[in-house]
This record gives sequence, C-alpha cells and structure tokens, in this order.
Amino acid sequence: MATETQGTELAAVSKLLQLESMARAAPSADALYFMIVNETRRLLPYRQAYLFLSSHPIQRDCKLVCASSVAVIEKHAPFASWLEKTLKSLFDSDTIATQRLIDETQCPENLKEGWKEFSLPFGLWTPLKLPDGTFIGGLWVTRETPWRDNELALFKRLGETYAHAQVAITSKRRLYHRPKKVTVAVWIIVVFLLGVFIKPIKLSALAPAEITAKQPVIVSSPMDGVIAEIDFPPNTRVVEGDVLFVLEDTNLRNEYNVAKKTTEVAEAEYRKAAQGAFKDAKSKAQISYLRAQTELYRSKAEFTAELLEKINVTAEKSGLLIYTDISDWIGKPVQVGERVMEIADTEQIQLKINLSIDDAIVLKEGAEVEVFLDAYPLSPIKATVTKSSYKAEKYDQDTLSYRVYAEFDQIKNNKLRIGLQGTAKIFGERVSLFFYMFRRPISYVRQLFGI
Repeated sequence: MATETQGTELAAVSKLLQLESMARAAPSADALYFMIVNETRRLLPYRQAYLFLSSHPIQRDCKLVCASSVAVIEKHAPFASWLEKTLKSLFDSDTIATQRLIDETQCPENLKEGWKEFSLPFGLWTPLKLPDGTFIGGLWVTRETPWRDNELALFKRLGETYAHAQVAITSKRRLYHRPKKVTVAVWIIVVFLLGVFIKPIKLSALAPAEITAKQPVIVSSPMDGVIAEIDFPPNTRVVEGDVLFVLEDTNLRNEYNVAKKTTEVAEAEYRKAAQGAFKDAKSKAQISYLRAQTELYRSKAEFTAELLEKINVTAEKSGLLIYTDISDWIGKPVQVGERVMEIADTEQIQLKINLSIDDAIVLKEGAEVEVFLDAYPLSPIKATVTKSSYKAEKYDQDTLSYRVYAEFDQIKNNKLRIGLQGTAKIFGERVSLFFYMFRRPISYVRQLFGI
C-alpha cells in the first residue's frame, strides 16, 4: 500500500513538472492560454476551465481570454458575459487575489439562473500572482465533485507558475529593444508620408447592388385564398390581359351556389307572403321583413359572384413577369393585397444599391457611381444617384442600410438585364487620404469617448 501511494505521488509530481515545463516552453501568449485551460486537467481533473486576465493593476478588473474546449471566445457570448458579471459580483479588488471555493449559494439572485446553465456545482478560483504579490489574473475551474485540500495546494503552485510564464512571454519583446537614431532617410520618409496623407482624393464607399425594374407593376392577390394555378413561368414575357395565376375557387363556388339557392327560397317566401297579404293580416306584416331578407341574400350572392370573377388575376400591362418560382406559390395561402409577382419593362431599368449606415457620409443625389457586375467584372459601368431612402432599412442578416437608386449613364449592347448583381462604388466629396483611411477609426473613437 505504501509503495502504491508513493507511486501515485511520484506520478503527480512528474505531471506537475511536465506542466511547469510546458508553461515555460510556450512560444506565445495564445499557446500558453490554451495550455493552461486544457492541459492542466492532466494533473487535476475538472470539466470546465476559464482563464481571466487583469486589465488594471489596481482595480483588478478581469476579462475572459480563454476557455477549455473552445477555440475562440466571443466577447458578447452569453456565457462570457455571465462569467465576467459573476466574477465581479463575487470578488472585490482585495479578495480576488485569494484562492477561494465557489458554489451556487454565493451567486447573486439575478445570476443564479446562469449558474445552472453555464457552470457545474463545485467551482474553484485560483489567482495568478507573482512572488511580489502582483495580481495578473485567475483560473476558474468547475466540476461535479468537491475539491480536496491537496488539489487546492497544487492549483496554487500552478497559479504562481502560470503567472511567471505569462510575464516572461509578454516581456520577451522588450529584452532586445534598443533606441535607434533617426536618420535623414527616415525624415524623408516621414515628410513623404505627410505629403501623401494630405493629398485630396474622392471619398468612396462600396455596397452591394442589383439591377431592378423602374416603376414595375405589382401583381397582388385580390382576396384571401390559395393559389391553384400559375400559367407563366418566371422571367417570361406576358401581354396585357393574360391570366397570370388562378385562385382556388371551390369554397367560393360552393358559397355562391348556397347563396343563390337561399336567395331563390327567400324570393319564393316573399312572393307567397305578398299574395296572401290580401286575405291574411299576418302575411301582410311579414312582407317588409321578407323583402329585406331577400335583398340581404341577393347581396351575398352578388358579392360572392364578384369574388368569383376575381379568381383569375390578369396582367395589367405587357412586360417581363418576375417572381421566385412556381413551386413556391402553388398551394400557398395568400392574403388580400399580398405581393405575388411584378411586371417590368425591360427597357426601363435602374440600379438599386444597399448602402451601409456607416458609409452614409457619401450619400447624396447626383453622386457618381461605378458598377462592377458579377457577370462583367472587367467592364465597370457608369451611373448617377437619383434618389435614396429617408430611413435605413434591414438588409442581409439584420444589418441596417440605406436604399439608393441610380440611373445608368449609357446602356451598351443590351447586356444589362434585370436581376444582375454586383458591387457599386459610390463617390462623394474630396477629402484627404488620411481621413479616407482613418475615417472609421476616428468615428469609433469619437463615439467611444465623446470627443
């Protein structure tokens, strides 16, 4: 038994030395972080590990930088936000530098729901500290079983080793830094760059674009119903008066037949009462009611007949029929006014551009546009902005953009057709090259600090 215990202890010591050696040999900070959260379980079993690093030496605010079994940490992921909030609520600037066991009872009420989703019952916080007490960060590990005293001691030693390795890696670049003299060539380069940066160029922005019809005729459903038949496939030419699609008429036809029969019955009852009114006072009293009832049933029958006349939706003008696919619409329920198709004049086309709100600085009417269509990438086409939407709208995965319309300066060889897509480059006013390159960083800093 003693021999077996000694063998276990020797194996633990061997694994500890291996971990310390791996930490010292880590070639980069990312490699060290990955090793800390994933390789430490060789010595100490756990299910989850999260590495935090301090962003301030005094306030000791910690940010999550790495997690076990996770390649990349999303800053705004729910589990990352919950971990940082929980850590901030459990520790202050003094207690965060002390090793501590963590469980659900210590978690604030507003964060306990996240504990059940993102954590295991038994947690352990081990700070990463240098020999002089400098706090660098900490390691949060969780598992299903309680922690033993000897495991706490091993984690404490590993915390010191990992802190030393972190400082060694981040300070390595400074070891061989030597100040260099500024030569004449350097000054020439600086002056040249300044001259380049103040050179005025046109501000521009790239945005996805598509050729669309100008003032197309919208074909919508005249009533609530189900599309039973579509006579023309997409992208075919139709003539004014052609039946484009037919709505299912079974229910309407049955309603019409019932309403018609009901009207006939009401008319018969009305005639019978009218004939008997000369002899029967009771029949005379019902004439007004039966007349109103007959008119009501007749109105229902006429209304149903009007709906039956609308089941065949026809083209209001000749042009190109545009919609998705026949299989997308056959048997699909539609509501009154719902857009189904559109008829476009192939000779009247325009360019629709979805300009991101970040590039709205170049948005103005009359701006020059160069279009690089996917079908003709080597032949840019000139266009001019004619109008734009007043408010930004959602486009492609909930991104906000302004809808901008432009007209082509010249259409050559009829190679432009509705549906072609590409990238549009919109030109704005002239600005310096420096502003052109750093416009977005400047905007971000101003929004972040309000300066």
